Amino acid sequence: MVSQPQEVDLARIRNLRDFEALAAERLERSAFDYIAGGAGDERTLVDNVRAFARYRLRPNVLRDVSMIDAATSFLGQPVSLPVGTAPMAYQHFAHPEAEAATSRAAARSGVLFCLSTMSSRPLEEVAAAADEAGGGPRWFQLYVHRDRSLSADLVARAQTAGYSAIALTVDLPVAGLRERDEHNRFAYPQQFGNFVRPEQVAAVVGGFNDASLSWDDLAWLRGLSGLPLVVKGILTGEDGALAVEHGASGIVVSNHGGRQLDRTPASVDVLAEVVDAVDGRAEVYLDGGVCRGVDVLTALALGARGVFVGRPLAYALAVGGEAGVARALELMGAELRTDMALLGVTRVEDIGRDHVRHAGRAGP
Repeated sequence: MVSQPQEVDLARIRNLRDFEALAAERLERSAFDYIAGGAGDERTLVDNVRAFARYRLRPNVLRDVSMIDAATSFLGQPVSLPVGTAPMAYQHFAHPEAEAATSRAAARSGVLFCLSTMSSRPLEEVAAAADEAGGGPRWFQLYVHRDRSLSADLVARAQTAGYSAIALTVDLPVAGLRERDEHNRFAYPQQFGNFVRPEQVAAVVGGFNDASLSWDDLAWLRGLSGLPLVVKGILTGEDGALAVEHGASGIVVSNHGGRQLDRTPASVDVLAEVVDAVDGRAEVYLDGGVCRGVDVLTALALGARGVFVGRPLAYALAVGGEAGVARALELMGAELRTDMALLGVTRVEDIGRDHVRHAGRAGP
C-alpha cells in the first residue's frame, strides 16, 4: 500500500508533526486512514494531542544545566531516552521493511522497542534485526486469543527471542468502531508475521480477542514465562491499583490512541490519578498524543517513568523507513534535552510534580 514518491531530505524535517503530511502524500488513502484514524467521532483521538496544551511547566532558573542526561531505565533496562516505540500492527502498510526497520532504528537510538502481536514480520525476525543493529531492550505486546495455547506459544517464542517483558493490552475486548476503515473498506492482511500457516491465519481472524479475559487471568499469564508483566490500557486509578495487586510490574496509561472507546479522557489527563493510585509499586508509562519533547517532559513531571510514541513513528517509517524513524527519535531527543535545560533540570530523575500545573489551576 506504499506508493512510489520522491525521496525526502530528512534533514529538512524539523519536528515529528512534519512527517504526517508527507506520509499522507506517500500512502494510499486506506492505509493512511488506518494509521491516522480513531473510533467514533474521534474526539478522544484529537483530545490526546490537545490535552498536553492544557498543562504549563514551571521552570527554575540559574541552575547549572551545562550537562544534560536524558537517559533512564524501563524495568531496570537502560535506555537513552524515556521513550519507547508503541506496539503498532501491520507496519508493512507504512513501509515494506515494516517492524524490522523500526526495531533497527530503536536499537541504534537506544530506546525501547515494543512489538505488536499483529506485526507484519515474525517476532524472531524483528529481534534479529534489532540485534544486528546493536540490540537493546524490547518488549512483546500480547493480545490474548480465545485459544489460550496460541497465546502461550507466543509468550514462549518471545522469551526465547530475547523480549524482556510482556505488555498485555487490556482495552480491546472487542474492536472499537473505526468508521474510516469501514468507509474505505479497509482490507486487513491475510497473512500475519507471527502466524504463517493457513490454519493459524484463520485462527487469528476468528479468535482475537478473548472478551472473557479478567483480572484472574493475569496469574496464568505471569506463570507462562516469569517475564515482567506490563498492563497496557489503564485509564483509572482503581484499575491501576488492581493491576499492581495482580502482579503487574508496569502500567501503560492509554486509551489505545483513541481507537477504542471514544470520549474517554486523554491519557495525560488521568496520568496523575493512576500514578497516585499505584504509589510507586509499579512503573507507570503513558501513550497517546506524544508529539514533542515537551510532551515527554510534561508526562515525566506528572509521574510517568516514560512514554510510548506510535503514530508519529508510523508516519516517519512511511516517509523514510529506518532512517525516518531514526530521524524522528533524534528530533525527540534533541527537543527533550533542550526543554530539560530550560526547565532547570539535568536528569530525568529530577523532574517532578512541582514542575507542572494544569492551566486551569492557580498552583502546582
